Amino acid sequence: MSARGAGVPLIDDDALDDLERELVGRLRGRVLEIGAGEGENFGAMHPDVEWTGLEPDARRRAELATRAREWRHEAAPLDAVAEAIPLPDASVDAVVGTYVLCSVRDPAAVLAEVRRVLVPGGRVVFVDHVAAPPRTLKRAVQAVATPIARRVCHGCHWNRDTEAALAAAGFTGTDVRRLRVRSRPFGPVPMLLFDGRA
Repeated sequence: MSARGAGVPLIDDDALDDLERELVGRLRGRVLEIGAGEGENFGAMHPDVEWTGLEPDARRRAELATRAREWRHEAAPLDAVAEAIPLPDASVDAVVGTYVLCSVRDPAAVLAEVRRVLVPGGRVVFVDHVAAPPRTLKRAVQAVATPIARRVCHGCHWNRDTEAALAAAGFTGTDVRRLRVRSRPFGPVPMLLFDGRA
């Protein structure tokens, strides 16, 4: 391990899943989930959450609607992109996105929309692949792999500096975890788990 990886915990997928569930489980009130996929986070959400999901992919949205009903969420998923959230200003208490900011077209526009729909001081939880430290072999591998990943992994950019984007958008982290998750064949994947406020 290089000095640049020193101090950043190395975990496996099971430990990552546990941490994701912990963060999502903290949310309360009116929660907007952007890029909600097929509803993978429902099991982690507190029963009192009033959930609204946003998912632009029609196939995923159909499965999401079915799973939302199974989990007793009444709101139909929104057919929209996170760059243009069809909700009023200050209409949700929290926003969550898991593996979303790495795949959207315009992260700054998404985060501006997230701020707009959040109540003042509202909570955000994001879990994402992120860029490795500058001038590392991992960062070079990410630069080469990202054009391929964008085509085959739902638009995923492995080389985004999501933590900097969150700070630039005015979000303050209250629990920020930088991790590396074991992966083959290219070595550990840098991850960011961010629980913060607008």
